[in-house]
Amino acid sequence: MIRGIHHVAVHVRDLDRMVNFYRQAFGFELVDEGFEWKETPLLDQIIDVPNSAARGCMLRAGTCYLELFQFSAPPPSSDKPLNPFDKGYTHFCVDVTDAAKECERLKGLGMTFGHPFPLDAGHVVTVYGRDPEGNLIEIQETKAACDFRLDKLPPVPA
Repeated sequence: MIRGIHHVAVHVRDLDRMVNFYRQAFGFELVDEGFEWKETPLLDQIIDVPNSAARGCMLRAGTCYLELFQFSAPPPSSDKPLNPFDKGYTHFCVDVTDAAKECERLKGLGMTFGHPFPLDAGHVVTVYGRDPEGNLIEIQETKAACDFRLDKLPPVPA
């Protein structure tokens, strides 16, 4: 039985800086002491990356988790952040109660936005921005008539 999305993972260049950012910006809570590996064949098999080495941590992000990784091996094939139209996972969305106020607060913590304010799309007020390393984050305020509000999700079965 599928219970929902457990976590979203983001590869970052500076783990400590980005943990601090996500804690300050969104109130995400560090749930472990972090982890690291090098020369660990089992992890290489799990992630299908030979000779990998990384450190990371898990942050509680409301109803799911955000996993941050900083790989030291192998080097990334590109240092350029993805755009919304690129192939693959390109962003995650944070649900907020007041998108305009949150965007102003997040700008003070280093986020940048492609539009100066959130846009009203009818069912949501939303805008895409980038964290200090350029990763895309959508800031979204769902309206009462929205069909996919977080508060409309059923409780997770035990």
